[in-house]
Amino acid sequence: MNYRQIFTDGLWWNNPGLVQLLGICPLLAVSNTLINGLGLGIATIAVLCGTNGLVSLMKSWIPHEIRLPAFVLIIASFVTIVELLSKAYFYQLYLSLGIFIPLIVTNCTILARAESFASRMPVLPSIADGLANGIGFALLLTVLGAMREVIGQGSLFAGAGMLFGTLGDAMKLSIGPDGSGLLLAVLPPGAFFGLAILIAIRNHLAREPDPERARQPVQ
Repeated sequence: MNYRQIFTDGLWWNNPGLVQLLGICPLLAVSNTLINGLGLGIATIAVLCGTNGLVSLMKSWIPHEIRLPAFVLIIASFVTIVELLSKAYFYQLYLSLGIFIPLIVTNCTILARAESFASRMPVLPSIADGLANGIGFALLLTVLGAMREVIGQGSLFAGAGMLFGTLGDAMKLSIGPDGSGLLLAVLPPGAFFGLAILIAIRNHLAREPDPERARQPVQ
């Protein structure tokens, strides 16, 4: 198994947010700050890795006819674990992300990787695939959140204490005077504009001169 290809596909060539456009609802909803995006990204990584590993481990015992309901049940179990842990240890972040932590269950990226990869591959490659796709999704959330926070609020790492405790309280950077940001950036339309810009940049950098040599995602 080529782990390098797994990670390059998850991070770049087949990034769930930039290329497959999966999980767009939470991506657009919570990416108004860097910390919110990073928090949801970490939660998604945990669910992806856990789901892929368990699906791969149990694939021989899950009847083909009920595999999708079984996968959803596994995803929901890991989401519940992540939700309870975030409520116990990162309560302010849990309140900030709100309904979008339990809504990780509906993230199509997780079910897609369970069905197309983990249900056919050994445990370690499946966990690696979950990690790669989770990091790719988390990076997109974080970069989009940072863009919107800088443009919309004139700050960076606002609310870092929700994730990093007392250390995070000193991490906030003020890039301009308070109230100097562009309000559109932190409103829902700003999320669409920001995502469109990132997709355009990615497509420009990933242009392949010969279509026959275009990279294919790991399945």
